[in-house]
Amino acid sequence: MYPLLLKPTIKDYIWGGTRLKKEFGFKTDKKIAAEAWELSCNKDGDSFVINGPLAEKTLREVIFGNWKGEGLGKKAEKFNDFPLLIKLIDAADRLSVQVHPDDDYALKHGGGFGKTEMWYVIDAEENSEILYGLKTNVSKEEFEQRIKNGTLLEICNYVPAKKGDVFFIPSGTLHAIGKGILIAEIQQNSNATYRVYDYDRIEKNGKPRELHINQAIDVTKRERPSIPYGNVGKLEKFSFGEVRELADCELFDVKLIELRGKIELCEKESFISLLILDGQATAAYDGGEIPLKKGNSLFVPAALPLTLSGDLTVIKTTL
Repeated sequence: MYPLLLKPTIKDYIWGGTRLKKEFGFKTDKKIAAEAWELSCNKDGDSFVINGPLAEKTLREVIFGNWKGEGLGKKAEKFNDFPLLIKLIDAADRLSVQVHPDDDYALKHGGGFGKTEMWYVIDAEENSEILYGLKTNVSKEEFEQRIKNGTLLEICNYVPAKKGDVFFIPSGTLHAIGKGILIAEIQQNSNATYRVYDYDRIEKNGKPRELHINQAIDVTKRERPSIPYGNVGKLEKFSFGEVRELADCELFDVKLIELRGKIELCEKESFISLLILDGQATAAYDGGEIPLKKGNSLFVPAALPLTLSGDLTVIKTTL
């Protein structure tokens, strides 16, 4: 086994822009690059290996085919599939007001994981906002009525979004990324999304985008979120730079590393995902070196020692 440098699947959703192509260098024939699925073993879009003897295979083919599930680590054993999906998201326009189910509801109605996620704001235009839950507690009846009469946005909780902000979005939390925001998203490996409102936008086929009102009513938490957001997360300084804790839950552990030197990485019980947000570095392991730059995604098998050297802003995700 060796570290896998990955090529993402690009999604051209109608609200997306071109920053992922222009600033991160992703190659695609699509006019819009709304999302780059940087670490993905998902039926709706895989990551592809681009280095070493396994190049051109999908991440799923390598992990569950060539490696027979080895390399994921002991912590992955509680999941019935690859546990994470990591994306870059360029919201040139606002996303739909939406909600994701928990595991129980998703398994009962769709056969897969639910979706809890977290966002790290890479960049945001001035006065950008995120819809984060409701601003007051409401009954199920009021929630349903406001959806039907078009007044739902009146009770939604809009909060400022600035570069460096963190938002933890548990399943059941109504949310929407606002216009002009560039985000790194770490989430459960799920594409289960229930749209509640989409500003009457029309798809390429000339039809309004599909809504999922009944499912949203079933799963939405109808109270104001209590989890801290914004400039949160413990920050520690080391000889190699700084480490900020972005999220630590039973599903994933996420840290932002500002590397200015050299750091040794190795997780015995979990694989490591490295998502490069800026800078350049070299990833050295027993067998070779991999140059890294902005936009790269690296999958590091569990228990494989790796040395990062350089000047780099990187999101490190483990289980």
